[in-house]
Amino acid sequence: MQHIDPKSAQPIVATKVWCIADFCALHRLDGKEQAKLTALFGEFATTSELVHNVTRKPRLR
Repeated sequence: MQHIDPKSAQPIVATKVWCIADFCALHRLDGKEQAKLTALFGEFATTSELVHNVTRKPRLR
């Protein structure tokens, strides 16, 4: 077991709040997917919400 000092701990990445337009641009998502995420969450959402609700096409080789 290890003690973690809350003052020096880094915030969890999953709690970062993204602008949905920026997230979609960074991850090369199409306009349809951006519209779906915006309808679900509004203009902003956490990383966790976005990652768990995005649908991606499978990568074909």
